[in-house]
Amino acid sequence: MVRFSDLGIKPSLVESLSNEGIIEPFEVQIEAIPSALEGRDICCRAPTGSGKTLAFGLPLISMAKPAASKRPTALILTPTRELAEQIRNVLDPLAWSYSKLKVLSIYGGSPYGRQIRALEKGVEIIVACPGRLLDLIERGALALDEIDILVLDEADRMADMGFMEPVCKIIDKCASNPQMILFSATLDRDVSRLVRTYQNDPVKIEVGPEEVSMETMDHKFWNIKPHKKTEIAVKSVRRSGRSIIFCRTRAGVDRLSEEMKLESVPISSLHGGLNQKQRDRAMNKFSSGRSMVLIATDVAARGIDVDGINCVIHYDPPDDGKVYKHRSGRTARAGNSGTVISFVRKNEQRTYNRIQREVGIRKRFTDPNPEGLKKNKFDLVPSREGENGRGQKARKPRSRRGRSRNSRRVRDRKSSDTEKNKPHRNKKKRRRGRGPKKRKADARP
Repeated sequence: MVRFSDLGIKPSLVESLSNEGIIEPFEVQIEAIPSALEGRDICCRAPTGSGKTLAFGLPLISMAKPAASKRPTALILTPTRELAEQIRNVLDPLAWSYSKLKVLSIYGGSPYGRQIRALEKGVEIIVACPGRLLDLIERGALALDEIDILVLDEADRMADMGFMEPVCKIIDKCASNPQMILFSATLDRDVSRLVRTYQNDPVKIEVGPEEVSMETMDHKFWNIKPHKKTEIAVKSVRRSGRSIIFCRTRAGVDRLSEEMKLESVPISSLHGGLNQKQRDRAMNKFSSGRSMVLIATDVAARGIDVDGINCVIHYDPPDDGKVYKHRSGRTARAGNSGTVISFVRKNEQRTYNRIQREVGIRKRFTDPNPEGLKKNKFDLVPSREGENGRGQKARKPRSRRGRSRNSRRVRDRKSSDTEKNKPHRNKKKRRRGRGPKKRKADARP
């Protein structure tokens, strides 16, 4: 059995891995770590969920130099906020326990102040989305001239999302010849161009199939009327257990979420209109088992890495075969099987025929049959103490005593202000002088 120490990882870092319950390296880690520790550029094709975070993270932690203020020494570029947070959560405890290295995630939708203050104090490893990183560079919050190691994670996704030009700008701002480690699920034209332009004689590694295998999934295309979609979705996820439902728009996610809540289905919703705390809360709720179903848009769901997904539902049709593969690839992982269901309206049959040709499958359109799906058991984890049913932190109720005292103060203040501004209608009772009130003479005998 190969161990991390056999790959060149130092004993103190191996001990930190053991404390996290990580003992044996995965295939991609065995292939990539020794070459990365030698300082070689790496071009690796590996699917999501193959263990690539530690494949580039452990060499990066081992070789990162101490950072000065606003001068990080290692950079990881990712396409989405969710993936940036996942990487930071994995690397941060290992980096700190190994050599007191600090890891910071940078992405849009979060306050500038916290990120700028952290950079001023000095951070060795940056995990960033391209847009916010360039924004901070233009503000003078950091410079990349001390970057010795650069990692591009899910480079194909960054190309799909139009990030190639920002990525090239960032690479050009780094040190003259940084070590570049590139991971991608596919090595298409844009990724190949990056390799030719910026990498120096890279070590090429290929792990797993070149594309998501459609053969391990049970594909179903159900003819369905629009008003029946939610009903069939509810029945399907109750049979399948842990599931992901993809909608095309934010409004579609919100609408379906409300409808499924009315059916008492434990759900989490994820789309680009949520702020980062809401997105993190939704992902934590789903990954921890406190919700059974994740309802998401395509962009928000990129980089989701959650095991045990039994069913994927295309509530709205994907744009093309590539998006269909990406959505469907959330299930049937690590040799497991999975079910992929597409809801097909009458005017969408031509679209799904094209998608089937693009992904290399041929399935008939049939009537919905959620009762025929495999029954999978799902044990819902209770919500944490201090959270309401939606996974949000419950507000602490104010005491009646404090509320009544505060309300009395406000009421007394308002009444006193009113009395001051109130005109005196009864002029006889108004005292004009400021001297002491004169006592009347006593007329008694």
